[in-house]
Amino acid sequence: MTAPKPTSPSSFAADATRQIMARFEAEKLKADEFAWTLIDLQDAAAPAIAGYRPNEPIYPASVVKLFYLAAAHSQLESAQLYDTPELRRAMRDMIVDSSNDATALVLDMLTGTTGGPELSPEEFAVWAQKRNGVNRYFAGLGFERINVNQKPWNEGPYGRERQFLGPNYQNRNKLTTAAMARLLSQIARRQWVSPARSDQMRELLKRDPRAKESEDSQVSGFIGAAIRDIPGAAQWSKAGWTSMTRHDAAYVELPISARFPRGARFVLVIFTSNHAPNTQMLPAMARLIIDEQFGIAPAPVK
Repeated sequence: MTAPKPTSPSSFAADATRQIMARFEAEKLKADEFAWTLIDLQDAAAPAIAGYRPNEPIYPASVVKLFYLAAAHSQLESAQLYDTPELRRAMRDMIVDSSNDATALVLDMLTGTTGGPELSPEEFAVWAQKRNGVNRYFAGLGFERINVNQKPWNEGPYGRERQFLGPNYQNRNKLTTAAMARLLSQIARRQWVSPARSDQMRELLKRDPRAKESEDSQVSGFIGAAIRDIPGAAQWSKAGWTSMTRHDAAYVELPISARFPRGARFVLVIFTSNHAPNTQMLPAMARLIIDEQFGIAPAPVK
């Protein structure tokens, strides 16, 4: 499970980023308010990677749930986790519905920890060592500049969970778009744990880019909205959003067409901050990047 090797800085990445900045000048988009990574999988033996601020750690919102899913399948494969209907229900709801409650159960099972009252310093040190197990797992695989040890919340943590965040929330989850793209590309290529495990993860990530908001809230306002008018487009993705962030990580397949003469297979990860209410920004960014790399002429996002 090795990461794709970055290409040298490309004019494509620079051009796409300039277009994004120009497109959202009126919205006062700042250079440090977004990041993206694209992995072109057309040549599966030598995937090419490009991006803007790809190694910048950013609060990931619910996108982090894909890391917990990947860790769960690793532990299932090694028999560290028992495969039960309740675990499977939680894994499904964590990804398909982005349930925070389901994610809490999965992370507890991965690390042998539970929430509760504050702990003494001695007890807390033992608890924190266990909770950081997911971090150690991914660090051992070469993932850098990430922190994946916190539960997502609807209202906020209490007790030892709040204690673990630190007084200034300095222990919040963090991901880079490069790390997210690496993980998703390995799942897409059926290389995470095993082909069978990767297929199970892909099944949960499968989305219909033509779905209405009422049918799938992780399509409208995200990368799916950028490809919904492309006949035959297929998508596997996990989105995340808060009052301040709007993120998406998607594996996309586009058929050969007049617009995309080579077709396309790629992973695209986009993180945005401070513009979360703008549901047009992330899809427009995605369309600009896709057109710049694979298309022959830009088209508006519908």
